[in-house]
Order: sequence, then C-alpha cells, then structure tokens
Amino acid sequence: MHNDLLTIGPVTIHGYGLMIAIGILAAYAVAEYRGKKKGLDPDRIWGLTLCCAIGGLACAKLLYYILDIREIIENPRVLLNFSNGFVVYGGIIGGILIGWLYSRRHQLVFLRYADLVLTSVALAQGFGRIGCFLAGCCYGVETDGPCAVVFTHSDFAPNGVPLVPTQLISSGLDFLNFLALVLIAKRKPKDGVVTACYLIFYSIGRFAIEFFRGDLIRGSIGPLSTSQFISIFVAIAGLIFLMIVRKGKEAAA
Repeated sequence: MHNDLLTIGPVTIHGYGLMIAIGILAAYAVAEYRGKKKGLDPDRIWGLTLCCAIGGLACAKLLYYILDIREIIENPRVLLNFSNGFVVYGGIIGGILIGWLYSRRHQLVFLRYADLVLTSVALAQGFGRIGCFLAGCCYGVETDGPCAVVFTHSDFAPNGVPLVPTQLISSGLDFLNFLALVLIAKRKPKDGVVTACYLIFYSIGRFAIEFFRGDLIRGSIGPLSTSQFISIFVAIAGLIFLMIVRKGKEAAA
C-alpha cells in the first residue's frame, strides 16, 4: 500500500487524494444520471453536489480540529496539514446543512434532492475508504487472522504489524449502503425515506467497525469511541425522521 502513486517533476499524485477525487466524480455522475430519470434539474444537481462536497470537506476538517484541539494547542503546525485529518461525521452533518441552505436559496424540494445526493455520498465514501487504505490511516487493531494486512510504507499505521483491514471493510459497507439505497429509491418512497435510511445504515456500520479500529488517538467518551457516540445519536435521529416521514405518508394516503 503506497500513498504516493506517481511523481511527475514536482507533482506527486497521492492515493488518498486521488480516491477522494474519483469518489466525488463518481458520485456526481451517478447523481446526474439518476436525477435526469427523476426529472430533476441537472444544473441544480451539479451546484448542490459541488457545494456539499466543498462544505462537507470543510466541516469534516473543522470537526477534526475540534476533536484534536489538545494536539493543536501543543503543536499549532497541525493546522497547516490539509492533506489528512478529517472526521466523516463532520462532513455528513456539514454537507446536509449546506445542501439545505442551497435548496432554500434556489427554492428546491430539499428532501427530494437530498435522497438523490446522499445515495451518491455513500458511493463516494466507498472510494474514499480505499484512499484511506492506500494512505494507511483509519487502520485496524492487531490481528493474527487470515485476512490481516501489513503496511510497510505508511505514515499513519504501524508498519510491519498484521492489522484488521478496517478501511476495506468500511469501503465494502459503504458500497453496500449505496446499493441498498438505490434499491429503496426504486420503490419510489416518499421524499426523505432514503435520507433517513442513509443515516441509519451508515451509523450502524460505523458503530460496528469502530470496535476494530486501532487509531485510538481519535478520542473516546467512556467505553465508546467518539464516532460510536455520535453514531448512536445519528441513528436515533434517522429512525425518528423515518417514522415522521412514513407517518406523513400514511396521513396523506
């Protein structure tokens, strides 16, 4: 696993950044294709995707700074490192907020577009986790299992130690989430159902995979990691939102 994939003169192509870019492009391409079939404005899909991507990355970085404030105080140079250090939940929450503001600005039916875009977000996350694997971040605990991976050139994971491939497992769960959301969307549910399912599915998967993460420096709250703690509330919010949406559907019927 090598994060530095190719160097051309002074330019180095990093695996993490490349997979993030591929994920965003794939997410947009799928959203545009599915959006056209649903009769949604392709220009608004592009604008929404771009704003959510930029806002999501910014908020993911901001939450990382908040959770890592002690290290930043001790070493302010951490603030200058923009190539890594992101918290996915910050990106999800920030992306949804930015998407809501964009929808209000352009008078869009927010949940209709959110259902479309969040399905693609799951796809982008799958590629993003492959980038994590190439970089060696978000690594797993030590294991003697048959599916262990050993890093040799990572700046993040311990090298020469067999680890649980949490990045690849997370990637697989994200791709499964994407497929599940596509199948749910094909049933033409009420606006908001897919959004609620995304929050529920992602939170459950994230809560489970956290038990096998080895980068404990990310922080914890009691016996749970910070991400597990957030996952509980996001999953509950998704379930409540799903019940509200489904109740609204029944009332309308």
